[in-house]
Amino acid sequence: MVSMSDPLRRVLGESSTKVLAKALELHTVGDLLRHYPRTYAEREVLTPLNELKVDDYVTVQAEVARVDVVPMRQRKGKMVKVVVTDGLGQLHLTFFNQAWRGGQLHAGMRGLFAGKVGVFRGQRQLTNPQTQLLDDGDGYDESMMTGLIPVYPATAKFPSWNIGKAIRVALDVVDFDDDSLPDDVRERQGLMSLREALRLIHAPDEWSQVQKARQRLKFDEAFVLQVLLAQRRAAAAAQPATPRRQIRGGLLDAFDARLPFTLTAGQQSVSEEIFDGIAQEHPMHRLLQGEVGSGKTVVAMRAMLAVADSGGQSALLAPTEVLAQQHARTLRTLLGPLAQAGELGSAEVATRVALLTGSQNAAARRTNLLEAASGAAGIVIGTHALLQENVQFAELGLVVVDEQHRFGVEQRDALRAKGDTPPHVLVMTATPIPRTVAMTVYGDLETSMLTELPAGRSPIQTTVVPVGEKPQWVERVWQRVREEVDQGRQVYVVCPKISGDSAAEDDVDVDADTLLDDEETSRRRAAAVEDVLPMLAEGPLSGLAVDMLHGRMTSEAKDDVMSRFIDGRVQVLVATTVIEVGVDVPNATVMVVLDADWFGVSQLHQLRGRVGRGNQPGLCLLVTRAPAEADARERLDGVASTLDGVLLARLDLEQRREGDVLGVLQSGRRSSLRLLRLLRDEDIIVAAREEATALVDRDPTLSVYDGLVAAIRELVDTDRADYLEKA
Repeated sequence: MVSMSDPLRRVLGESSTKVLAKALELHTVGDLLRHYPRTYAEREVLTPLNELKVDDYVTVQAEVARVDVVPMRQRKGKMVKVVVTDGLGQLHLTFFNQAWRGGQLHAGMRGLFAGKVGVFRGQRQLTNPQTQLLDDGDGYDESMMTGLIPVYPATAKFPSWNIGKAIRVALDVVDFDDDSLPDDVRERQGLMSLREALRLIHAPDEWSQVQKARQRLKFDEAFVLQVLLAQRRAAAAAQPATPRRQIRGGLLDAFDARLPFTLTAGQQSVSEEIFDGIAQEHPMHRLLQGEVGSGKTVVAMRAMLAVADSGGQSALLAPTEVLAQQHARTLRTLLGPLAQAGELGSAEVATRVALLTGSQNAAARRTNLLEAASGAAGIVIGTHALLQENVQFAELGLVVVDEQHRFGVEQRDALRAKGDTPPHVLVMTATPIPRTVAMTVYGDLETSMLTELPAGRSPIQTTVVPVGEKPQWVERVWQRVREEVDQGRQVYVVCPKISGDSAAEDDVDVDADTLLDDEETSRRRAAAVEDVLPMLAEGPLSGLAVDMLHGRMTSEAKDDVMSRFIDGRVQVLVATTVIEVGVDVPNATVMVVLDADWFGVSQLHQLRGRVGRGNQPGLCLLVTRAPAEADARERLDGVASTLDGVLLARLDLEQRREGDVLGVLQSGRRSSLRLLRLLRDEDIIVAAREEATALVDRDPTLSVYDGLVAAIRELVDTDRADYLEKA
């Protein structure tokens, strides 16, 4: 017999094995059996043809309406033109140099047709599609699918019906005796056996069988993953950590007394949760979610000061130099003399704030490295430069990761390893992206949420500017910018790219006269800072103080531009997403995002959070060349419809899926979770989590669960196991 972990060549020929491995990343028997149908065709219900999208690879069930055999005009040979229908729409099939199709296909026949949807003279068509007739018994084995015909994700070289045949071969020889789900768990949850579930999902008679099979297989996915995470939680709880308990009369109390504003109830509540976490004798792992502008930085500052009061240090890891510099300025300003330890005029209780970035000059870097290593700096802020081997801490007690999705697990692990004992960890995000939400539900992170905005925060209006449909609106965009500047306020203009002549960035060519008015160009090019700046300065924004900011600039140049923007000497800042998070200029009220469809939901929500931070309302204009029917427009319309980060996280999940929560991928086109979906399967996840936790509590090493161990081994290869260990 064959096991699920055996290579595919044990059940298939060498050529089929190679095609499936290369095209669909199916390598083992288990991979093949878990390559589930994406839909099912009912014998009595024809596939709707009027919903097919151009460039999609599809498998459709339809009836032949007309067959014509005609000579080709430009070369020898004949062409067979076929029209198929589902009663509502039509699809054209064109076969080149396959004249025999004229004798095979006749009006009234039903069949499965697979290929890439194209357009010719305004009509959707498939060219040389793979064809499987359903009426003439032409090798099509319906013995295991009398009611529903499974339709699989497929390729041109290996169509859906061939995948079905391969799966039926595997089902006949695989050994299911060692079920990965313990019998007592399966019985409590009312689930069928693995053998039955796999047979019914691939060869169902009716929809109820599909649903029951899916329920079992979804639970498998959730349960195996939850067992892994339960083992991680148990291991983390067994690690020692230095408790960081609050000390009255120290830096934290002095900081609170200096604050020029009152903490919101949410900030106070979340701070107490964090204080409780860092006071424990095992490492805290907490995710702090909060709306843009909800005050996460202040909450993190209070935690870092509590750690400093206990004799420890904190490291704040930021994704960009601009944000790291902004954090340093903010902390030093709010702390005042509390951040001037060793200086004239320092407070009686004080520390220092050190900043480490990659482009610092040697003298500044040496000073900051010494302050971190000696313990003089209770707070060390930096970018990836913090991860370098020569960065040492006297007593690292807390790691704060800002915009945690911008860092890999290996990077966070490198920073955590700089502590003599495992430090407490606080990760922050403004908009829960798919990976973050998945980790929150599946993982071992405790979660805190800030939803209340500080008093006085102004509303933000977001409008989509569809250039293709309303080209005149572009001129109005720049008029609106001038109006805002004339009233003494400032504006961001955000571009996806830095320059238009860098091959590494996808060449950009922005026409100064017709900026963003060419729908065809939008498919290939994106607005670039270095092109847009002169276009604006010499055109619609001439006479205004316009400058640029992007990641290739030196640290000094970035700091200079931001300083001039903060004090109002720069009126319009043309930038990339280096201003995405943390940048706080209350006088900036308008943001124009060019080629907004190049950005994700999370980025757009973050970007618009840079305006409306003062006493004037904010305006965000999302300029796009994407056509109205494009998925990107749905994403932009969703962002424009709400300021609720939780709703936007759901939109992001619906469009991108959860991502490979066991790997390094951030979005979900490839996922270890084939059926389980975060938004619709929360009840399954909760049940699986409870069962997994109870099982690991009883048997942490899974000593009597060989099937479960095998499933984990199949799911998690060496690289992924290392990843989980670090996560």
